[in-house]
Amino acid sequence: MQDGVCRRHVLGAGGLAALLLGAMPGTALPGFPRRMLPDRCEADSGRCAGATGIAGRTLPAPRIDALLAAMTLEEKIGQLTMLTAGLTVTGPGGVPDYVPAVRAGRIGSMLNLHGRERIREIQRIAVEETRLRVPLIFGLDVLHGYRTIFPVPLAEAAAFDPALWERTARAAAVEAAADGLTLTFAPMLDVARDPRWGRIVESPGEDTWLAARFAAAKVRGFQGPDPAAADSLAATAKHLAGYGAVTAGREYAPIDLSERAFREVYLPPFRAAVAAGVAAIMPAFVALAGRPMSADADLLRGLVRAGWGFEGVIVSDYGAIAELVTMGLAQDLAEAAALALDAGVDIDMMSDAYPSGLPVALERGRVSMAQIDAAVRRVLELKQRLGLFDDPYREGGAAVSRAQRRAHRALARDAARRSIVLLSNRDGLLPLRGTARRLAVIGPLANARRDMLGPWSAAGLIGGAVTLFEGLRDAFPESGIAQACGVEIDSGDRSGIPAALDVARAADVVVLCLGEAWWMSGEGASRARPDLPGCQADLARAVLDLDRPVVVLLSSGRPLLVPWLLERAHAVVATWFLGSEAGNAVADVLSGRWNPTGRLPVSWPVEVGQVPIFYAQLPTGRPPDPASRYSSKYLDMPTEPLFPFGHGLAYTRFGLRNLHVSPGELRQGERCAVEVEVSNDGPAQGEETVLLFVHAPAAGLSRPVLELKGVAKAVLLPGERKSVRFTLTTDDLAFVGQDFTPRLVPGDYELLVGPAADRKRLLRTGLRVPA
Repeated sequence: MQDGVCRRHVLGAGGLAALLLGAMPGTALPGFPRRMLPDRCEADSGRCAGATGIAGRTLPAPRIDALLAAMTLEEKIGQLTMLTAGLTVTGPGGVPDYVPAVRAGRIGSMLNLHGRERIREIQRIAVEETRLRVPLIFGLDVLHGYRTIFPVPLAEAAAFDPALWERTARAAAVEAAADGLTLTFAPMLDVARDPRWGRIVESPGEDTWLAARFAAAKVRGFQGPDPAAADSLAATAKHLAGYGAVTAGREYAPIDLSERAFREVYLPPFRAAVAAGVAAIMPAFVALAGRPMSADADLLRGLVRAGWGFEGVIVSDYGAIAELVTMGLAQDLAEAAALALDAGVDIDMMSDAYPSGLPVALERGRVSMAQIDAAVRRVLELKQRLGLFDDPYREGGAAVSRAQRRAHRALARDAARRSIVLLSNRDGLLPLRGTARRLAVIGPLANARRDMLGPWSAAGLIGGAVTLFEGLRDAFPESGIAQACGVEIDSGDRSGIPAALDVARAADVVVLCLGEAWWMSGEGASRARPDLPGCQADLARAVLDLDRPVVVLLSSGRPLLVPWLLERAHAVVATWFLGSEAGNAVADVLSGRWNPTGRLPVSWPVEVGQVPIFYAQLPTGRPPDPASRYSSKYLDMPTEPLFPFGHGLAYTRFGLRNLHVSPGELRQGERCAVEVEVSNDGPAQGEETVLLFVHAPAAGLSRPVLELKGVAKAVLLPGERKSVRFTLTTDDLAFVGQDFTPRLVPGDYELLVGPAADRKRLLRTGLRVPA
């Protein structure tokens, strides 16, 4: 314990900036401009120093040398080729005839195949019927669970708890590895600030600092202490980088960012994943300033490999290499393959660019055999580190036991209730406890089992998911509970509304279950109007007009822009897509068995016209002023979000006081302690989340109005007080200068502490860095 706070609940501020802005021992700084990037990464020749862990270089491997010497060109390119089995659809096109390709040694890895027996049979062909008997890597998008499904990443980010993030990833790895999977295409680390973008559901939210902590926790959880262990998965950090800034929130659209924003906002989570030893990196589909990531040698070879010391595998996104042709970068598939290989992409996922294009590119002199060999070596080294040459069937691991499955379900319930965010609670309607004698559970998501799992639910057991109605029914066994749908999520049929209103009239409290279907978030699910789809708004208005107490549960993969609903309902709860234990977790919160602790990892806009909106904006010379037309504001809506980053209510009240920093002056390389007292001024035990922000008001460059540098949690009984402490170093105050290298600027800094990114609610003190 530290000052009454469990250490696992403290996300210390110190050291992360040095990790993200500085260099690994023996490598160049990652902050240099592109014009300074080396022409070729020394990792290709085995001389690049860097991270240890799963992606670090092992001792010389005679087995790999012998395999490379024995391989034909076709077999080498086969190791660089990944095909889908199509059991899960994650991209366009049909399913290739992969069994003959495996038998011929023309595939080195597969995706979208799951199930122990299916995987075992394909692996058997690879290790028993091919000429060189090289095992396959089997990958799947295990983002938030495999059989047991945990909250979607955006929801889980609301827990602000790296220990939880690591535990859920570890459980997912255990279940997936038991089926023979060896690689997950996770964590997704795109900083996301636009709720129109469907893939915000996969992200850790809008904040760079928090995303970096999420990255490290998920890599540790998936890969475990021993990458070769039969219960571990190789992790893939995706999508490098800036994908969350696609134009107008539209999937696959280009991005156009400043070099500073790219380096300060979007790259640090990937840098943290590399520092944690991530096995693989996936470049984004998209182009940054006209340069597709899959062909960006400055980024992949220069920064990631030479600068960060990454020695793992770089795998393309689905069909991305072939798309270099349609994006106007390459004239044909051979040119696309050459550009990707030269940039450092080792594995071609489902574009046929390497099998069809690399032989032609080799003949043209666009690539060399040494480049192909270097990529093949990295793939073979990953297989060796995963123990696949010695245990291709993963027989060293046991099947998931009943006790483990029960533990995973308990973890799923805990993760789900920690992810729930209480947005509003007018007149203290929640928790319901004994006040609700008759409950009406109404809406298209009341008993929608599949939707509880959300998108990217791997091999999740739909039949085992607990619906909202089932959870509430079990939590209130003595209450009369009725359920009605009213409308379908995406239908224009209003005929069910009258029957739903009859059910609502007979109730003391109405629980209105609204939101998105599971397929309305995720890849290919951008929404120009992220509000309630279908006729749900009509149902909601009709129920609210009955003048009954109404609790709204919003199931979604993004903030839903329904300010009118938040104004009228007595209580609104962001329940996201919570996974297998969704219904039980929601019931725990509504009944008061669990005092809500979730905090928003994204700002919640009022209207789509505010998007993108995030707290860490740069200051303007003309801040919003209602009295002045010539200030930075809208004529028809506020500039502030409806709810700021970090917002979340509880069934008690917390206070903060006595903020102080010691020492008050910090020199290069030193650290200070920031301490604040937290009190529980309400009637129930609760957990408060405290955020530490910094601001440099005169840094020579315009800096964000707030920058998150630490998070701490305190669990308090009614009337109890505890102190929480953060450690802040000069590295946390450093930022990328005009030359894109880290610098610490002397001067006065603001330190701000509070529950959310809202200056009106933050305590402030100062810190000086002398010249």
